[in-house]
Amino acid sequence: MTVQFDRATVATDDRTILHPTTCTLAEHRISIIGANGSGKSTFIRLINGLTDLTGGQVLVDGLDVAKKGRKVRQRVGFLFSDPDNQIIMPTVAEDVAFSLRGTGLSRTATAQAVEDALAAVGLAGRGDQSPHLLSGGEKQMLALASVTALDPSLIVADEPTGLLDLVNRNRLRRRFDALPQQLIVVTHDLELAADADRTLCISDGRIVDDGAPDDVIAAYVERMAVA
Repeated sequence: MTVQFDRATVATDDRTILHPTTCTLAEHRISIIGANGSGKSTFIRLINGLTDLTGGQVLVDGLDVAKKGRKVRQRVGFLFSDPDNQIIMPTVAEDVAFSLRGTGLSRTATAQAVEDALAAVGLAGRGDQSPHLLSGGEKQMLALASVTALDPSLIVADEPTGLLDLVNRNRLRRRFDALPQQLIVVTHDLELAADADRTLCISDGRIVDDGAPDDVIAAYVERMAVA
């Protein structure tokens, strides 16, 4: 899948959050790093219309996100930093099934898709449990199961390890490694960022570095050390 930013801009009356940005994202694994408030989350939320443009255009496989948002969201799954923001149903299985509403799957096919999605993230047999009884890491896995159940072509993740301890961060990294989908991830976890094929660094609403993960990360660490 190819995501194209063409002078994409997000601004308010008194601040430009993302300056006109043009780039193409096509690699299988892309990481995005930068300081808090740099515009990283705004940048990736444009991919499936969670944030509105004030200028320019974003295309996902040729589809204009501003005009074809529903079709784009069928192809692009989004994983939030806090899984509680996307867990809404009373049981684990119902939460995954909710993401499949409107797909036209039969009840039997939906049940199988839910079972497969939960098994893939290590939550097999937990379908009848309340999500509120899950650990933070398990909640993030449930959120990922709900996203992957739809079999999107691209998964966008915004600080997915931000609330996780080391064990669960590593668990999520391994699961990301196993995903067949293209993945774009915003992260402060530089080890996770290094797993990518390409890394972008965003600062003050601009892409200031773009290239091989080791090079971009090293330059970012050096800048932060003298900031």
